[in-house]
Amino acid sequence: MFRKLAILCWIVGVGLAGCVQQPPSSPSEVTVVALDRPVTEPNDPVWSQVPVHSANLILQDMVEPRLLKPSITAVRVQGVSDGVQLTLRLEWEDPSRDDLPGAARFSDACAVQFPAAAAADLPAPQMGETGRAVQIVYWSASWQASVDGRADDIKALYPGASVDHYPFEAAPLEPGSQRQKELAELYAPARALGNPMQGPRAQPVEDLLAEGPGTLSPALQSVSKGRGVRTEAGWAVILERPLPPGLRPGERSQVAFAVWQGANQEVGARKMRSVWIPIFLEERS
Repeated sequence: MFRKLAILCWIVGVGLAGCVQQPPSSPSEVTVVALDRPVTEPNDPVWSQVPVHSANLILQDMVEPRLLKPSITAVRVQGVSDGVQLTLRLEWEDPSRDDLPGAARFSDACAVQFPAAAAADLPAPQMGETGRAVQIVYWSASWQASVDGRADDIKALYPGASVDHYPFEAAPLEPGSQRQKELAELYAPARALGNPMQGPRAQPVEDLLAEGPGTLSPALQSVSKGRGVRTEAGWAVILERPLPPGLRPGERSQVAFAVWQGANQEVGARKMRSVWIPIFLEERS
């Protein structure tokens, strides 16, 4: 009740002097607060009133390629919901900003994971197991930079590069013409082949499914949204998706988290991860 009064205090503009300045803690589980409005920004003031769960992260050292040296050891998690959509905020410390793609480059990233089916017997937290799938929402700092307007060209991806001339930029070619597009594709083969990992993006997140390590695949439909911003200490990311199976107002489910530190050459299975953590969705008062 106190948390809801604090949030109401902010919404109606009573003034922050009488409200709690630091978010309350939720040590045993992720507590999702019921709200009547969407929250689409990591820096929305409402987060200062939402309980924080500090999720401990451990090495992914069970399958190859393993991570054998710890990097990011905890991620701070908060949650809100309107009863239809679930929005989670993840914040962690990372001194370096790694958001450029390319050879020998690794992007900062994070992910949340839920059981794909509501059941008392949980799948393995290491990306599920055969016949017992998990749903994953993955965010990449590199994708975020693309969404935020980073140009998809050599000069933007390699600031020290010098380009004399590209045939598709020749003056006689009318910009946007069919011939100009055809020539441009010759210099962007991954995009020409329809590789979804390359080129400009509309969202910095991707919905995935897995039934164990090495089985990750795109979900049939992309339904999640997200946004990440740099903080003084690292990253703050919000991930929005429909309520997962088994999570309803007044009920509990399970969630797991993963974080990748690009500067530590973390990618794919090389990551810091959590075990299953209880998540509780408060009922509307």
